[in-house]
Amino acid sequence: MSGQGAWLRARARLRRFPALLAGCREQAAAYGRCVAAAASGTAELRRDACLEEFRALRACFDRAAKAMPK
Repeated sequence: MSGQGAWLRARARLRRFPALLAGCREQAAAYGRCVAAAASGTAELRRDACLEEFRALRACFDRAAKAMPK
């Protein structure tokens, strides 16, 4: 059994990623700032430190993916 079909589907999803990211610039920037601030200095990045920003980014990706034709 070949895994070629799975790779083709994964590549198709990855090709859409830049367009999705471009549509969610503000949320991506907010998440990036939060992660950078949480990991700055000697502080260790903790799980769920930027959960609110991540959820906003994921919701934006979900909306953009539903609106984008396949």
